[in-house]
Amino acid sequence: MDLKLEVIVLPVSDVDRAKSFYEAVGFRLDVDNTFSDEYRLVHFTPPGSGCSIIFGKGMLSAAPGSTQGLYLIVSDVGQARAELVGRGIKVSEVFHDAGGLLHHGHEAGDAVHHGAGQERIPGPHPDRTSYASYATFSDPDGNGWVLQEITERQPGR
Repeated sequence: MDLKLEVIVLPVSDVDRAKSFYEAVGFRLDVDNTFSDEYRLVHFTPPGSGCSIIFGKGMLSAAPGSTQGLYLIVSDVGQARAELVGRGIKVSEVFHDAGGLLHHGHEAGDAVHHGAGQERIPGPHPDRTSYASYATFSDPDGNGWVLQEITERQPGR
């Protein structure tokens, strides 16, 4: 049985502000429908992605900005960062962490998953190892995004 993740719902406080932000990031606007004064749905898809985001009015009880660790996979994190900065998006500098790959973490703008005591090291991973170089940004509400550089997938992916 295939289980395909196709939509993530983001909690936002201002639908028009969020819509402008995701347009600036370069996501494709798929739908913007107002069904009533109490319900509006906006649907965006990142370029090249099979998964989309939706947000709107009357959709979630979650606190705006509470979604964290949304990964956007890129082939060149420096180039992707530069493009977003050129679009007016505030993006962290490129970094890697001291402890390797796939750790568990916790915070929004610090959404990369690393273990306690591990620090961000400026610049991409020295070996440019896939899964090891990052940059982060947040939408106006604080929903946290991670750019992760992957040039070669793990087996089975």
